[in-house]
Amino acid sequence: MKRFYVALLVLAFITALPALAADAAKGKVVHVVAFKYKKAITDAKKREIADALVALKKSIPQISSIQHGPNVSKEGFDKGFHQLFIVTFANEKDRDIYLEHPKHKEFAKLLDGILADNGVFVYDFIAKE
Repeated sequence: MKRFYVALLVLAFITALPALAADAAKGKVVHVVAFKYKKAITDAKKREIADALVALKKSIPQISSIQHGPNVSKEGFDKGFHQLFIVTFANEKDRDIYLEHPKHKEFAKLLDGILADNGVFVYDFIAKE
């Protein structure tokens, strides 16, 4: 009977390997978010938003890293966006947990009424190096 359970366990592991390998093969997910604020929004409010988003890393363990900063490009293609954040996750599952996390939803409420029309840009991709 013990051999049967061991064999069953090994079979379950072997069956799960392709799914595990497929998820690992996809790689890390990069979540790019940019904000365009209404003209009346102060630099202090923009810093508050940046600090609040960065603070999510302490509350949501699925976040691997957060990078951010204002636009310093001289090319002029910023389309009026003021801030950009790059949030990385180990995989799509972690990104999905982040999206539904109560702390992320709480953060999103901070943006109510301060973004310009079409004032948010989100682009996610699986990183290839």
